[in-house]
Amino acid sequence: MASDSLCRVQAELMTGDPKTPQAEKTMHTLAGGSDFPTTRWTLVIAAADPRRTEARSALVSLCEAYWYPLYAYVRRRGYPADQAQDLTQDFFIRVLEGRYLDRADPDKGRFRAFILTSLKFFLSDEGDRHRAQKRGGGHVLSLEISSGEERYQREPAHDETPERIFDRRWALSVLDRVVDRLRAEFVQHGRLDHFNRLKVFLLDQAETPYATLAREMGTTEGALKVAIHRLRKRYRDLFRQEIAETVADPAEIEAELRYLVAALTRG
Repeated sequence: MASDSLCRVQAELMTGDPKTPQAEKTMHTLAGGSDFPTTRWTLVIAAADPRRTEARSALVSLCEAYWYPLYAYVRRRGYPADQAQDLTQDFFIRVLEGRYLDRADPDKGRFRAFILTSLKFFLSDEGDRHRAQKRGGGHVLSLEISSGEERYQREPAHDETPERIFDRRWALSVLDRVVDRLRAEFVQHGRLDHFNRLKVFLLDQAETPYATLAREMGTTEGALKVAIHRLRKRYRDLFRQEIAETVADPAEIEAELRYLVAALTRG
């Protein structure tokens, strides 16, 4: 999981666009597409009925990726750990039943805003919670909610509002997914060691001089710098792709990116 102390560094990576360094030769890099495809969230919205197979699969994927920010929100609202775990699980059951998706809600354009607004409705509706508990037996999610408390106890002591901690944890969840996707690409190309050596430059944790690392990797310092630049560029591309999966319109990507950067960097 991305460390809070690295948030500002990663925020700069999300938005930065340094010029490609020049080199006599370059190391192998990975490329990705730039088109805006049908995403998990647009699929859910378009389908209207989340019980349809494709829509349900897309919604389950989103819920499994971003459950922890909602758990942290519920805990910060003052609910004890065991109740927060039950509420988070029950809430997702309601979402998968189709609850809230039919609301004419302008926030529905972004999954982050939609899911938080829906959770607030759920917590304020005792009858809805009771119905979810009674009907929850047939819905199983692969959510490691029991591990949420361990993560929550590692949260720094502060007076952040539930909304602020939700936004911050959501942004960090996006970063975690981006790093996982980037690692998976290198694994697919049989270059995990390459990724493990270079990932420190994403986290501003590099201690080995460029020249030394280049020798260890059997390349030139110039080629190494180009590889690091391309790694950072791919990181930024994947970050935008991950955001695209949670918005209904490609025009919203930049606004959502700025929102998440602000969530990471605000004091």
